[in-house]
Amino acid sequence: MSARLMQGNEAIAEGALAAGVRFFGGYPITPSTEIAESLAKLMPKVGGTFVQMEDEIASMGVVLGASLAGKKVLTASSGPGISLKQELIGYAAAAEIPAVIVNVQRVGPSTGQPTAPSQGDVMQARWGTHGDHSIIVLSPWSVREAFDIAVKAVNYAERFRTPVILLTDEIVGHLRENVELPAEVEIYPRRTPKTSRAEGYEPYTPDDDLVPNVANFGEGYRIHVTGLIHDETGFPSGSPKVTREAIKRMNDKIARAEDIIEVHQEFMDDAEFAIVSFGGTARTAYEAVLNVRKRGLKVGFVRLITIFPFADKVIRKLAGKVKGLVVAELNFGQLVNEVERAVAGQCPVKLCAKYDMTIFEPEEIEQSIDELIAEVNGNG
Repeated sequence: MSARLMQGNEAIAEGALAAGVRFFGGYPITPSTEIAESLAKLMPKVGGTFVQMEDEIASMGVVLGASLAGKKVLTASSGPGISLKQELIGYAAAAEIPAVIVNVQRVGPSTGQPTAPSQGDVMQARWGTHGDHSIIVLSPWSVREAFDIAVKAVNYAERFRTPVILLTDEIVGHLRENVELPAEVEIYPRRTPKTSRAEGYEPYTPDDDLVPNVANFGEGYRIHVTGLIHDETGFPSGSPKVTREAIKRMNDKIARAEDIIEVHQEFMDDAEFAIVSFGGTARTAYEAVLNVRKRGLKVGFVRLITIFPFADKVIRKLAGKVKGLVVAELNFGQLVNEVERAVAGQCPVKLCAKYDMTIFEPEEIEQSIDELIAEVNGNG
């Protein structure tokens, strides 16, 4: 397939379609609108359905309904729109409804600076909705990876029957690169019941991987879906035992799947220090690492592709090897808290934060590296 010049947002739309998404419900909002625009054009060509709803709450509602009816689904938004979706994201987590939510981050809070890049929704992605839910959050750093991550997000939503957040940013969303997309991708199919309709089917009886095989609406199975804590029949339960077991299972089904945790590392063989970053900022961090290594500094590069579940083991092992870490992120300081938790005091962690509507320059991250090295060597 020949290379195409395309935007990160357009690549997300293409990846979703390649993974089997056949329903989109959304509402336009900067800087995610190109995802909706692309799917409005492409979805009918593959027999899918595109619906522009009256607001972001309704958008989340229709995609969950379409998912329960058997469709692979996606919605996209940013900032305030993601805030409005949070109640139904919690519902999807509790009712175990597969759905992909794309958040193309911009400056906030509130309306903020709608056209400016930011990475200020990291902790919202993890804890934005209510309760002891678990969630999967993925972040690309290039246009081609935006396609690949969209495919993975759809597959993980289906594999774990959970909402998955594709957390990108305005940098990657509006970045244009020449990319060659694969002709075929690996697709995880919708899970199906393992018992017949006549055998007393219980939709929330989990498999060995702790994930249930809930039947699609309209296939003749009697199922009950609720946001209330429920037992294996799907009906609400007031039992402390059932509540404890249900919440633990919903968290464990993701926590035990370590194969979904992806981390991109370079220059770590001889690294004495390292930069940890993600998304569009990681592109600048990579340039900063190349620059300081030209000056003879042994600095490694660590990029989180899976933001949550967090790469605790990777960061903990890394902290035991290096003298210090710099965390570069376009916000007031969010991912750094997770890094510090995983490091557990093994080495210093320095935040390199920016939140003024502009992206990092390599020199800004290089300065943080120099400052950390000076502090560790007693020259700060």
